[in-house]
Amino acid sequence: MFLNDVIKGVDVLSLLPFFSSLKKCLAKKWESNRIRSRTTRPSDRGLAPRFNERKIIEYIGALESGGDDQFLLYRVIGNDLFPRHKKGQSRSNLEFILRHESKLDDCEKRFVVNRIVDPDEENKIIDMLESVNAKYIHIPFDLDAYQSLPLDVEGVPVEYLPTGKRFSRLSAAQQSRIWMRLCRHKNNYVMNNNGARNAALRDGKKQAKWVLPWDGNCFLTVEGWEEIVAAIKDKSESPYFVVPMARIASNESLLQSGYRPKADEEPQMIFRCDSAEEFDEACYYGRRPKVELFWRLGIPGKWDRWHIEPWDLPCPDYSQDAGAFAKAGWVARLFSGQAHLEKGSSGLVDRGLARNEAIAALLNKLDGEGFLSGYDAKRLCYVPVVASGGTISETLRHTLLSTAKEALSRGPYSVVDKKTLPPSHNPHDYWHPAPYFWPNPIPIPRLPYIRRDGKRVPGTRLYEPMSENYDRTRLQRLFDDTFVLTLAGSVSQDERYDAHAASLVRTWFLNSDTAMAPHLDYAQVRKGWNKNRGSSSGIIEAKDFYYFLDAVRLLEQRGKLAQSESSAFREWLAKYLHWLRTSPQGVKERASQNNHGTYYDLQVGAIAAFLGEDTLLRHTLRDSRFRIVQQFAADGSQPEELKRTTTAHYCCFNLQGWIHLAQLADSCGEDLWSFEGPQGQSLCRAMEWLLPHIDKEWPFQQIDKFDSERFYPIYFAYHSHYGTMSGLQNSKIPGPEDVKPLFFPHDGIRPFWQLS
Repeated sequence: MFLNDVIKGVDVLSLLPFFSSLKKCLAKKWESNRIRSRTTRPSDRGLAPRFNERKIIEYIGALESGGDDQFLLYRVIGNDLFPRHKKGQSRSNLEFILRHESKLDDCEKRFVVNRIVDPDEENKIIDMLESVNAKYIHIPFDLDAYQSLPLDVEGVPVEYLPTGKRFSRLSAAQQSRIWMRLCRHKNNYVMNNNGARNAALRDGKKQAKWVLPWDGNCFLTVEGWEEIVAAIKDKSESPYFVVPMARIASNESLLQSGYRPKADEEPQMIFRCDSAEEFDEACYYGRRPKVELFWRLGIPGKWDRWHIEPWDLPCPDYSQDAGAFAKAGWVARLFSGQAHLEKGSSGLVDRGLARNEAIAALLNKLDGEGFLSGYDAKRLCYVPVVASGGTISETLRHTLLSTAKEALSRGPYSVVDKKTLPPSHNPHDYWHPAPYFWPNPIPIPRLPYIRRDGKRVPGTRLYEPMSENYDRTRLQRLFDDTFVLTLAGSVSQDERYDAHAASLVRTWFLNSDTAMAPHLDYAQVRKGWNKNRGSSSGIIEAKDFYYFLDAVRLLEQRGKLAQSESSAFREWLAKYLHWLRTSPQGVKERASQNNHGTYYDLQVGAIAAFLGEDTLLRHTLRDSRFRIVQQFAADGSQPEELKRTTTAHYCCFNLQGWIHLAQLADSCGEDLWSFEGPQGQSLCRAMEWLLPHIDKEWPFQQIDKFDSERFYPIYFAYHSHYGTMSGLQNSKIPGPEDVKPLFFPHDGIRPFWQLS
């Protein structure tokens, strides 16, 4: 609130060219400070309790019956994480340990080969261990098990999800930490830090008095080991020992006699066989998995001042064993292969960023491998049955061919045919005024237009005579006619339909004299505002690319577009996709909290699927899950759409977009139908909230006439994926083919929606 007051008070600054950037910078800094003020610290819990005297007696009793000191040292060897580590660094450090580390008195050395995702690297490590007869625990990696793990959406407050209002205001480090929380389950599986430590701990407690479940880069000198053993013998009543760690810039320095570096890094732990605590396997790599145990045991350190952010796992309470630890000697941490990340305060920050970047890269690679097994850029997303010769009813066939014959008499269409020019004066630029913004009857500086929600400006409604002044009607004709014509070509084998559909594509996209420029800079323009450029909301006017691209696929499969034409179309589409993702309009539209965000994802996802941009497609579908959490309330209602003056329209329109997006996900092996947010937000619950109104009067504001048949496509989508809905058994719902196949395009229902 204070920041907004400051900004409002300096309107004169808005005339300066750098003001917009300054405002964004101030907002980001303000949000970061606001979050910092909301965080807690482990030190807020107060001092750790002293270890209970009765517990000391119990542990001493167990110690006296435990036999001689025997140590089992396990080192966990996991995945290399570039750029945090040098590639091959884990194996290089293992080789150094096996070659140079001395025999340690009363200590057996073992290893844990921990979910290494690269089979070749894993085999080399195992061969190295077996060549020296080293014992090891092998924890294999399974891609199918990894792929089955969900995002931890419930761990992040809704407003801080990547599609939320506040995410873009956060620092890069904070955004990175949010992604790490969202990927917690996947991170925990593939990195398995605390899982591997506990596997070593449980294995070792059966065989030795003292167990050391350590990181794979730990190295012990003879002198360092002697210090550890001496400390344990001196304070053997302690069930836990903390071993400070020294960060080493050159491994060879450890070979010098008497070498004793400063050990002030996050320590390793030693457990007596009768100790009660283990590592918390909910804690994930990159966000204090070992430190969580320090907090429980009350082990003091710089970590007591670290902030617990809104998306962090909560700080634990002190355990019953709090205070039952002592300090013992030191251990070296071998070189990571990245010298610039090893020293200084800047190194600490950079290590965190590099670590998160490396984890994200590894998880992204693994996600991609699983995704590609179910994805094919040439696969039809919406009409595979029809295209493959599947039968349709005679009634639908007749209506389809009749509609296609009408389409034969229209077009081809071009943006250069409009009767007025966009503000750029370039006829190739798409041009359409903002539909709900009317000229202000009262001349107010910097307020030339006022918004009248639900009331369209003349010429902005599809097909009305004045719409010829602009491009919206032509674009819709392009999408609909091309789609209907190719469907007709599929069921009739009449070459005329495909030929005309191909001419529509050529004229709008490929012919240099008639082609549209690959952007929507002048969609939904309010003249006198934003330098006469369009708004982010104008992007929704191209929402129907999703089914149009299926039509292009059909034309290509049937050889109706030459290879050079297909390549030129993809080049156009790639430029447009780049504009969608990088332009101010596109960036703002992606951040929309209502139906505009849904249709942005649908448009970007459909284009990415067509172009073979599998990573972008996968990320778009992943992020759409965050939108489900944001857009739907726990009861399934849509708060953002219920703010409008035409609520029935927008609730159906948004949910229809979700149906198309879920169908796109289906086509590449992803499942949005079964996703549930932390309060049960889901497509299923959203439909269950909406559909009981199917035969009742709509109870919310709806200033326009509403086509109640729009409920039927949503009902049949529900029935197809979730079965019969309770409470609607007595409703008079017609069969799908008894519902009209063509709705008004503003309704967001694909032509011949039954043919899916």
